[in-house]
Amino acid sequence: MTEHTPIGLGHEAAPVRALTHSGNFHADETLGYVILHYALAPRGDLRARVLGAQPDDRLTFVRSRVPGQIQAADIVFDVGGVYDPAAGRYDHHMKKKPLREDGTPYSAAGLLWKDYGLAAIRNILDEPVEEGMEAAIWQAVDKALIIPVDQDDNGVAKMGRLSLAEIVSTCGAPWDTAERYGVEEAGKREMSAFADAAAIVGRYLVGVVDRARASLKATDRVLGAYEQAEDKRILVLETGMPAEKVIFERDLPVVYVVSPAGGGQWNVKAVPPARGEFGQRVPLPEAWGGLEGRALAEVSGIADTVFAHPARFICGAASREGALAMARRALEIAAS
Repeated sequence: MTEHTPIGLGHEAAPVRALTHSGNFHADETLGYVILHYALAPRGDLRARVLGAQPDDRLTFVRSRVPGQIQAADIVFDVGGVYDPAAGRYDHHMKKKPLREDGTPYSAAGLLWKDYGLAAIRNILDEPVEEGMEAAIWQAVDKALIIPVDQDDNGVAKMGRLSLAEIVSTCGAPWDTAERYGVEEAGKREMSAFADAAAIVGRYLVGVVDRARASLKATDRVLGAYEQAEDKRILVLETGMPAEKVIFERDLPVVYVVSPAGGGQWNVKAVPPARGEFGQRVPLPEAWGGLEGRALAEVSGIADTVFAHPARFICGAASREGALAMARRALEIAAS
């Protein structure tokens, strides 16, 4: 699984600073953080650490894109443009990204699972298991959870939605709880499990209601922006919001969506051929894929370009004007 000693596992008392990017988050880096939590500091508070409310914890966790903070961190994942596990760097967005033996691209979670998964399993289990069982558990979790996250995050295959019923069921105590802890303790654990499940379901319901509200608001905003668009193939949104649903429900001929991405940056996202699918109606230019900064600026002819994803579904510039110029240039190249 790993041929080096991952940072933090060789000296269990030493403090570790972990960092992933700020802004929108996905299952990839969320799961990556959870893996590090259980591998390095399972007695810490998973939620309080994220909120900065646990100053004495061994593991410090930061979400940032500031270069100085990235450089200062011991473990950096899903950002930074470097995969060097011996140095604690676990990004996977490079043009030559790390691959599994079968060619499946790793996500940051997959790379962290490779190095920290066994340690996480040992800390999650509350008692030792038979020889070989840890590795078997690692493989089972890798197949059931980690690989699907790898595939989804890299645009290989969508993970799909986990049912709420399965999530609630997983919160429950396993079948041998009474055998291991006694009937009285099993009853307590059952009540605790129900409380955990109720908290998840309650938060889920609140989120569904609020996201429905936001979706209706986004529909009005997207349609308004479309009406004002000079080129109906380019939709410019002054605030980041979901637009794909409206584009396909209203059969809009939008090819690229231009919107702010935080920190002054603006992104261009290619619309897929069908809602929820990978791929693009018009991919970004092949020559742009995987380039950043000056290299991308030279190829594209646009001065303030920031990046273009290797899969060519998203790119960005340091300004609204730069992003809009990238969208227009991409359409010109596609038509040539």
